Amino acid sequence: MTVSKTAEKSSEKPADAAKGRKDAGEPQTEALQLGELSEQLGYVLKRAQLKVFENFLRCMASLQLTPAQFSVLLLVEKNPGRNQTEIASTLGILRPNFVAMLDNLESRDLCARIRSTNDRRSHILVLTDKGKAVLARAKKLVATKHEARLNDLLGQANREALIGMLSKIANEF
Repeated sequence: MTVSKTAEKSSEKPADAAKGRKDAGEPQTEALQLGELSEQLGYVLKRAQLKVFENFLRCMASLQLTPAQFSVLLLVEKNPGRNQTEIASTLGILRPNFVAMLDNLESRDLCARIRSTNDRRSHILVLTDKGKAVLARAKKLVATKHEARLNDLLGQANREALIGMLSKIANEF
């Protein structure tokens, strides 16, 4: 932190000397002008994603699940016997990141890696009993808190339209 010469000479603390200056680190009353940025689809999508993830993390705080971990548990539940490469690929998670996530989920006894009988180099993923119980609670929280809030904000028709548009971008862009 730099201290102005006037603050050093006076008995004021640096924070007190900075009061009244626009660069004092206090929030400005006027919002920044975004210009064309506010019309860039990528920017708006990212801002929306951040808000959605923040809400998801608040809803899942008691279970300590991230959106990616929740997604992994859902896919493992719906696709028994599939290997970790398939799950990671479907979710677009890089191998090193996925291995670290699986290590975390395994250490919490939510899932297990079992060597494949077809290919000994491959591991299939299964939910543990604890993983099934945590996922059931997570699904309830997501439905009653997270998704419900989004549904209240958007309405059913807009929600379905948005899912359709975002799916088109994800699948065709």
